[in-house]
Amino acid sequence: MANPVTTTDLPPDYKPWPALWAMVIGFFMILVDNTIVSVATPAIRDDLDTDYNTVIWVTSAYLLAYAVPLLVTGRLGDRFGPKNVYLVGLTVFTLASLWCGLTGSIEMLIVARVVQGLGAALMTPQTMAVITRTFPPAKRGGAMALWGATAGVATLVGPILGGVLVDSLGWEWIFIVNVPVGVIGFVLAVRLVPVLPTHSHSFDWLGVALSGIGVFLLVFGIQEGEKYDWGQISGVISVPLLIAVGLIVFGAFIWWQSRITKEPLVPLGLFRDRNFSIGNGGIALVSLAITSMSLPFFFYAQGVRGWSPTESALLMVPMAVVLILLSPLVGKLVDRTHPRNITLVGFGTAAIAMFWLSRLIAPDTPVWQLCLPMALFGVSNACLWAPLSATATRNLPMSSAGSGAGVYNTTRQIGAVLGSAAIAALIQARLTANGLEGATEAGQGAAGPMPAPVQTAFSDAMSQTLYLPVAAFVIGVVLVLFLAKPTHAGHGGAAARPADSVPAA
Repeated sequence: MANPVTTTDLPPDYKPWPALWAMVIGFFMILVDNTIVSVATPAIRDDLDTDYNTVIWVTSAYLLAYAVPLLVTGRLGDRFGPKNVYLVGLTVFTLASLWCGLTGSIEMLIVARVVQGLGAALMTPQTMAVITRTFPPAKRGGAMALWGATAGVATLVGPILGGVLVDSLGWEWIFIVNVPVGVIGFVLAVRLVPVLPTHSHSFDWLGVALSGIGVFLLVFGIQEGEKYDWGQISGVISVPLLIAVGLIVFGAFIWWQSRITKEPLVPLGLFRDRNFSIGNGGIALVSLAITSMSLPFFFYAQGVRGWSPTESALLMVPMAVVLILLSPLVGKLVDRTHPRNITLVGFGTAAIAMFWLSRLIAPDTPVWQLCLPMALFGVSNACLWAPLSATATRNLPMSSAGSGAGVYNTTRQIGAVLGSAAIAALIQARLTANGLEGATEAGQGAAGPMPAPVQTAFSDAMSQTLYLPVAAFVIGVVLVLFLAKPTHAGHGGAAARPADSVPAA
């Protein structure tokens, strides 16, 4: 029989909000790092003298190193305490950020980003685990609203701060700026985050190896496929073979998780809960779509329009402002109504916004027109992040808070990794299809707009790549509409019922 979600292991006078605010600083830094790198990618490409596909590995390597360990790091939080694991991750992330800022080659930057991703993987599940273990289900929507608002602020601050730093000090400072933030976050977490009871866990290292190898082969095959014309890489190794082996290995991972009797890495029993399954599928699609829309958008803004990183980042302001304003309201709605209707609005408006934006990607589109779909996209984000998180974590038993948060965040990051890999392949494919195979080294934002003869073709290529996030959001609508249904009379105002718990796997 499952243990119901309670907070009886905390002091009666404990206030969870200060601890959450302290951990949100670190989570904020991770999210800012994602958006900062997107706006700085053209400058990194130019300064380190590399190509589109290689510079996208600066993002993909980070996301890959972030995603794979999450299944273990959530469990580490259960075993050693979320506070301790969070502090270790924050230290690794901060030091790796300094390393990123001091490196002088694309290869070392990618390596440093891998280490940075490992630090982020240690931190992220602990934030959600603390929410699950310190907030009762009826009040968890408000905490998740803060989580969603944090994403909104990071979406606003990241590109603008990144643009200012790239324009004034250089791209290296988008990483160095993490150091003082990391120090402040460490001090606050030491003082405010509680020491929570731990749960003894074993670790499925074979599962870690299978999941890591499977995801890496899939990502490498998808991202590098266009480079090798989806054929031979060397000898008998081909892109289709890598993808096929990746799928087989990942299938073997799922099989192993169903067979292992002592604490599987992914407790498949959690997926018997409809809310947890829908929340995971939805967040994977959201992450894939958001990751895949930012790179072509900034390539267009800086390469075709000739806007500086700061000017390009300002186009994200309407989205972030709307998200920040709506997140508290959505958080209250999540506590009172089933998230299904909210997420339907989120996925539906997101698909419309991305298709609208794709139609506006052209050399002479007025700026105000670009701002309209971005503002609508802010509505979408407000209706997705907090509701999906609340849906996934609502029924988690206390003993599975860490592993459940690890699975959820792994799913989110795998979606982002696949989005980064897929958009890299799609960008190359559409540039080639639009006759720009030999012209992809055209000037970027720092050198002014690319030559007029290629602006239209390049805009068309970037516009066409936005069909990927459109498709992801449409699938999200179908997922929520046909697979999710209200399973509770209400989502707030009353204590969790026994049915709100699922078996601890």
